Amino acid sequence: MLNNYLNYLEFINKKLDKFFNKQKDYIFCKKGCGLCCKNAQFPYSKIEMQYLFLGCKNLPKEIFNQVEINIEKVLRDKESFKGEKFTYDCPFLIDNICSIYEHRGIICRSFGLMTIIKGTDKKNQVPFCYEKGLNYSNVIDPNTKQVSSEKYKQTGIEEEPLAFNVSYNFLTGKDFEESFNFAFGEKKPLIDWFILDFEKERFQK
Repeated sequence: MLNNYLNYLEFINKKLDKFFNKQKDYIFCKKGCGLCCKNAQFPYSKIEMQYLFLGCKNLPKEIFNQVEINIEKVLRDKESFKGEKFTYDCPFLIDNICSIYEHRGIICRSFGLMTIIKGTDKKNQVPFCYEKGLNYSNVIDPNTKQVSSEKYKQTGIEEEPLAFNVSYNFLTGKDFEESFNFAFGEKKPLIDWFILDFEKERFQK
């Protein structure tokens, strides 16, 4: 089943690369930023975690040890958290760089693009990093948090700023499971996978 997931990843990566390239004049991602890896929940399915753990086994020992320390810290923070929605920095982020980049999850691969939102009165979802002068910041109206036609015209860019159907729910939906003959399995926030025995069996070196 993991081989089928790898075939799916190859297909999705090509699609996402095409979208990112098409929007390159609005994408300002750069190595060492790490904003998308902080203060979030990071949804992961079971098969995504299995693939992530494969990447962990090839980490240098010092990086692996740091990841373990980070995980333990997040788990302690979660245990003492009293609010409704616990967010945290990804424990695999080391010095603002993803330590398991090639084995990262779907949410990590698609973040940065403008996403089509269905079933709401909100037209599109813009990556939050636009507020920091990053993705789509050159065309977003800060009041509406949507693309401003006036700002777009001022850029002189030929390619329009576009939104794509790249939500996590869509990219991990049944259509892809059936097309590539595998199952994503249970989905939950990344850190929750480390609370159960699943982690004890998989996350070891």
